Amino acid sequence: MAGTVGGRPSVFPTLLYADAKAAIRQLTEAFGFTELSVYEGEDGTVMHAELVQGNGAVMLGSKGRGGVFDTAMKGAGPAGVYVVVDDVDAHHRRAAEQGAEILMPPTDQDYGSRDYMARDLEGNVWSFGTYAPETGTGA
Repeated sequence: MAGTVGGRPSVFPTLLYADAKAAIRQLTEAFGFTELSVYEGEDGTVMHAELVQGNGAVMLGSKGRGGVFDTAMKGAGPAGVYVVVDDVDAHHRRAAEQGAEILMPPTDQDYGSRDYMARDLEGNVWSFGTYAPETGTGA
C-alpha cells in the first residue's frame, strides 16, 4: 500500500474549472494557497496545476481540455474541500478582503474547531478551520 514519502500528502482533491486561471488567482490571493506548478497548453488552457496550503495540496485544471478525467468530470457538480489553517480569523479576513463569497463567518464548533466557509468563483465550497483529525499514519 502506498503511503506518504518524504512528508508528501497522499490525498489530493482535484477540481476542474471553466476559468482555471481565475480559480488559481482566487485560491492564491483570497485563500492563501501557494502556486507550486502550472502547466498550460499552447492555447493557454491550464492542463494541470498544483497549489499547496500547509502540508496539503489541491490539483486543478481547465474544463474542456480533453482526456479521460475531463470526460469523467463532465457535468459534475461543485465539490467541498476542508483545509486546516492556524489562524481562522486572519484567514477569513484575507478571503473577505479579496471579495470571496463567505457562506459562514468564523464559528466555534461543538467538536472544538473554529471554522468558516466560503464559495469559490465556480461554486465549490471551501471550509477552513482548526480541526485536524489524526489519521494514524504517522505522517
